[in-house]
Parts: sequence; C-alpha cells; structure tokens
Amino acid sequence: MADEIEIDIDDLERRMEGAMASLKHEFSSLRTGRASATMVEPVMVDAYGAMTPINQVGTVNVPEPRMVTINVWDKGLVNKVEKAIRESGLGINPQTNGTIIMLPIPELNEERRRELTKVAAQYSESARVAIRNVRRDGMDQIKKAKGSGMSEDDVKFWETEVQELTNRQIAAVDKALEAKQAEIMQV
Repeated sequence: MADEIEIDIDDLERRMEGAMASLKHEFSSLRTGRASATMVEPVMVDAYGAMTPINQVGTVNVPEPRMVTINVWDKGLVNKVEKAIRESGLGINPQTNGTIIMLPIPELNEERRRELTKVAAQYSESARVAIRNVRRDGMDQIKKAKGSGMSEDDVKFWETEVQELTNRQIAAVDKALEAKQAEIMQV
C-alpha cells in the first residue's frame, strides 16, 4: 500500500506556473516609458449601445517604441474612442488623424518610476505568497501520506522535491521583478 502513495508534483507545478502567469499579466499592465498594445486593453468604449473593449472597435498597433496607434474601423466611433482614452486614467493625450488615433507615450518622471517599481514589487510579493501557499498544500499532502504509511525516505524525497520546485518558482518571480524594475527605471 505504501508504494501506491504519490504526491502530484505536476499539479503543484501547474498551480505555481499559474501564479507566475498572473504576475506577468499584471506586469504587462504597468505603464513603463515604452509603448505596448496591452496598456489600452482595459479601456472600454461606448460603442453601439454597449461597453466594448477598444481592440474590438479598431486595430491596435505599436509602430514606434513610444507610440501606440488605433485604427478605428467605424468613423462614427472615433470621437467615442478618443473620449474613452482620455477618461481611462492612462495619462495619455490622444491625437486624431482621420480614423487613426495616435497615443504618444510621454517620458515618465523619476518619482513616477519609483512608484511603479514599488507597485511591481507588490505584484511580485503577491505571486510569492501564492507560490508559498501551493507549497504548503504540497507539504500537507505529504503529511497525510506519511499518516497513511509513507516511508521516511519517501517523505524526505517529496519534501525536497516540493521545496526545490518552490525555490525555482520564487527565483523566477525575483528574476521577472528585477527585469521589470530595470525596464521601468530605464530612461
């Protein structure tokens, strides 16, 4: 019976990877001095009587490192898209040229960059906590298996496996944070 007890390390790894994916998504929403199509994703436009994501009323492009363009498909929606961008809190002043709305990304000042690095650090700490929670779940599984007759050697083996997985994932979070902070502070 004791040989049949096994810890699902793949499930733990998948859950830890989910925390990492969530962190990357949160990082992509942070506005650095560089243009990104994902920064306009949260903007909703009042189109055809419903709130619609901006990428469903036009094509979002990044032609230059400091410029996002939106080619609005329906000429009647250009003013609504422009208004939605102004009211979104992105801090970007849109410029219209026919059906193309250009969003020049301004330089970030030093104070704003420091604030953004703190926000990035908070996001990464949340990811670390989520990874540690998955680790705790794995250790609980091992304790239950020990109670069901798992040998001491197997207990040590699985505890080591779970801890190494946790260490790898937290190192990946730290590396992603370091890269994001470097990107934010880059002038």
